[in-house]
Amino acid sequence: MKKRFVITSLMSVLILAFWINWYISYQVGQEEALVPVTVDQDTPLLQHEKDVFLRAEYALDYANMPVDEARERSLNEYYDHRAFHGAPPSIPHVVDDERSMGGESCLKCHENGGFVSEFDAYAPVAPHPDMLNCRQCHVEQNQVSNFKGNQFRGAEAPGVGDVNQSLVSSPPMIPHEIHMRENCLSCHAGPSAPKEIRVSHPERINCRQCHVVSANLEDIGHFTRKYE
Repeated sequence: MKKRFVITSLMSVLILAFWINWYISYQVGQEEALVPVTVDQDTPLLQHEKDVFLRAEYALDYANMPVDEARERSLNEYYDHRAFHGAPPSIPHVVDDERSMGGESCLKCHENGGFVSEFDAYAPVAPHPDMLNCRQCHVEQNQVSNFKGNQFRGAEAPGVGDVNQSLVSSPPMIPHEIHMRENCLSCHAGPSAPKEIRVSHPERINCRQCHVVSANLEDIGHFTRKYE
């Protein structure tokens, strides 16, 4: 009788321990999967990796933003603002302060995006707002230039469906270089994103966990000026 009592008690303890362990695991599973990225940690993030998460806090806002179809940008319009594939986009509006290099003036609209009534359009989000000399790379459209015409032809820009996939259901590869474009949500989320490449899951944040850079791209490394 005593032996049976000991066995029954032991089984009861094991069953109780199992349910307690399951309950704790279940509660942990219900917690947010997103682990906030902080910059004040002992080991600082690599700059390029830091930029990937720069807009992470707005991911759910992007997912819930209503889209005005009358003001959507197409992929062709996206490419029309570039002299060639990979070039910095030109400025499609008049710059009020000709002496300004950008900085706070540009970031008023382009740091967080949003609708700009003056231009009746959504302002694209800058993928690198820490670089304040905007007009060092971005110039106004159709401006008078001293450059002569030439036969230069840039690489063909990828279209929708042009990316390689290992399987039909595999995540598409990234068909462009990521230098200065590490912040994926800037171009692929929100109402200012071209409708053909606007993602349906911006809240997943760590894009390169599933999407990898295409093997057909050549690593250009870092630009260095050679002096003779």
